[in-house]
Amino acid sequence: MKLHKQSSRRDEELPNSQPYSPKTLKYPNRSLPRSINYLLKEQRLLFILVGILIGSTFFIIQPNLSHLSTSSEPHSSIPRSYNALNHESLSTLSSYNDKDFSFRVNGGTGRVPVGVGRKRMRIVVTGGAGFVGSHLVDKLIKRGDDVIVIDNFFTGRKENVKHHFGNPRFELIRHDVVEPILLEVDQIYHLACPASPVHYKYNPTNVMGTLNMLGLAKRIGARFLLTSTSEVYGDPLEHPQKETYWGHVNPIGVRSCYDEGKRTAETLTMDYHRGANVEVRIARIFNTYGPRMCLDDGRVVSNFVAQAIRKQPMTVYGDGKQTRSFQFVSDLVDGLVALMEGEHIGPFNLGNPGEFTMLELAGVVKEVIDPSATIEFKANTADDPHKRKPDISKAKELLNWEPKISLQEGLPLMVNDFRNRILNEDEGKGN
Repeated sequence: MKLHKQSSRRDEELPNSQPYSPKTLKYPNRSLPRSINYLLKEQRLLFILVGILIGSTFFIIQPNLSHLSTSSEPHSSIPRSYNALNHESLSTLSSYNDKDFSFRVNGGTGRVPVGVGRKRMRIVVTGGAGFVGSHLVDKLIKRGDDVIVIDNFFTGRKENVKHHFGNPRFELIRHDVVEPILLEVDQIYHLACPASPVHYKYNPTNVMGTLNMLGLAKRIGARFLLTSTSEVYGDPLEHPQKETYWGHVNPIGVRSCYDEGKRTAETLTMDYHRGANVEVRIARIFNTYGPRMCLDDGRVVSNFVAQAIRKQPMTVYGDGKQTRSFQFVSDLVDGLVALMEGEHIGPFNLGNPGEFTMLELAGVVKEVIDPSATIEFKANTADDPHKRKPDISKAKELLNWEPKISLQEGLPLMVNDFRNRILNEDEGKGN
């Protein structure tokens, strides 16, 4: 009761007082919301208004400047006739050449480089310093792509790509594809593999190199093209050979490291496609010739040409009635690019259907180099195919590709290259 009376007495003495608090208010008279109070302090509102004024002035003045620039005379270096504009010129190109083309839009002119419609690709070419690879690099560089060449120079030569040294879109890496490598590219042309009997019997590297490049394609999402070979058909029982033919190969013969290696490479390529969704392409290349082939590499065209230039007898193994089909290297390169850029996996035969016996080939070489050249017959090699001719109907239909250069047209180009290299004192055997 006593406590209750004391509290009641206090209430009677201070009827309008606020509840007691031991802390004093920091801003006892602040009645505005905190956000408005923030704007009013330190002239923040003034700065905001000035910013709005500057922005509004810019947007008001800009259209007037644009109108003045379009209505004024063009620079004196631009011909006056370029400003004549009608409705037809809006829908047509004014000029075109190999490098770029001009067009008119809203009374002005512009120059757009050829290929502006396609993305510049970053491409790796394994074996890019070799015979076929270096020609492929030439084509890719010419069309504006960035190219990385990987080569261990077992059969490749720096001389094949030295004309690209100093080009910022060209890179050369000395590396053996049997060891992994990590790069960031859009496409992989996998050509690295010794392709002649002299070399592949000494260093069979088909499977591991292909496995590493497929692993790279899987990791970075690149499209992968495998250059396989007509050797997957072995000594064929079907003639000409279609892509559906499974082949007739000796799995333990002296050539099997190459034949079966390429067949395994095709298997791995398709397994990575089916199992890992890697975009793949497969080309089966038939006999190819042209400048930059290795001298003395054991292949029949290079053997005949080198021997005839050196005034040596041309060596024919067996009776010379076995047949081959020969395509010029530029035709092959066109086919490889068409396959990579197309939407079909393959495999595709890439070769020239023109068929020659070895004696007929020797006759053509004699006509081009030396009519007095002689022929020397030797015993045939083991597992040498008797016939080889591609059926390229699939490539014609789906890739719109077929070879254009005949043996009589292409062989002189190769002979000129071989003659210069053979007569050069710095040219070593096998280079």
